[in-house]
Amino acid sequence: MMVIRPINQNDLKSLYRLAEKTGIGFTSLVANEATLQKKINGAVRSFCKENVSSPTDEDYLMVLEDTTTGDIVGTCGILATVGLEEPFYSYHLGTITHASRELGVHNAVPTLILNNDFTGFSEICTLFLEENYRHSKNGQLLSKARFMFMAQFPERFTEKVFAEMRGVSDENGVSPLWESLGRHFFSIDFVQADELTSQGNKQFIAELMPNNPVYVNLLPKEARDVLGQVHTNTAPARRLLEQEGFRYENYVDIFDGGPSLEARVQDIRAVRDSRLCLANIGQPKGAGEGSYYLVSNAKVTDFRCILIQSSIPPDTAMTLTQEEADNLCIKTEDSIRIVELSSNS
Repeated sequence: MMVIRPINQNDLKSLYRLAEKTGIGFTSLVANEATLQKKINGAVRSFCKENVSSPTDEDYLMVLEDTTTGDIVGTCGILATVGLEEPFYSYHLGTITHASRELGVHNAVPTLILNNDFTGFSEICTLFLEENYRHSKNGQLLSKARFMFMAQFPERFTEKVFAEMRGVSDENGVSPLWESLGRHFFSIDFVQADELTSQGNKQFIAELMPNNPVYVNLLPKEARDVLGQVHTNTAPARRLLEQEGFRYENYVDIFDGGPSLEARVQDIRAVRDSRLCLANIGQPKGAGEGSYYLVSNAKVTDFRCILIQSSIPPDTAMTLTQEEADNLCIKTEDSIRIVELSSNS
């Protein structure tokens, strides 16, 4: 069975193995043991926090475990806030109008404006699934389990949440936007800039990045074409978020031009439509056919989420097998949260 759970101190080797597979541009998971250990420590502290009334520096990193083998095959996470300790930069793709009544000219020119507009907001991040497990709706479970946690514990997150998607770069880590813009100000390779930001070193951005608007029509076509576009490997993740109501509002990454998608938490489909019911343990009718449901417990430290299939819509109670209950760390009459996967998942 595939189970989402909080990461723990025994997962370092597995997390490092996954980090080696993420590729250039995946700044939230880098193959550095010290960095990953720090991330694990932060996540363990975050899940152990009790009586959280408002979000601060919590980092809720979760993993997807194949309980048959014990292997960790994917990661997903939520940052309670960004930009409070280290500045969080993005570009907003806006418009400046240049007009001359005398010449009869009126030009609306697209611009990139450096900003910190996402400061203080929650971010969903660190979504990665091993290639061999990209089937059987594992990606949907991995991505959308986060919304079950947010629905259960809304006080731990801000009203708006966003996701920064990996932008376009080739197999050698060459980004068209970086080569056309960033390199002129930083004089380093995209890969090196990526590594610096992944280690939390963002001071160089404030020191070297231009604060004036960048006129998009002065950039080469290959750079303009990638603004708001995602890396090929990131396209499925973008579709999953858009299914849940996330939208692109013209914010892009300053390095590779990847889009930031955003939504109000209460408008996210899985949050809005999920509900609590009681768990029964037995032999569920209609199992293995019909609709798919995300099912999670109502716990923080021992949070769990699984995916089940049933032809009988759950009502005030839901019958689970003993294996499902064990993997959810629940017993009969415990509260569980359920939501049907979107029809196009």
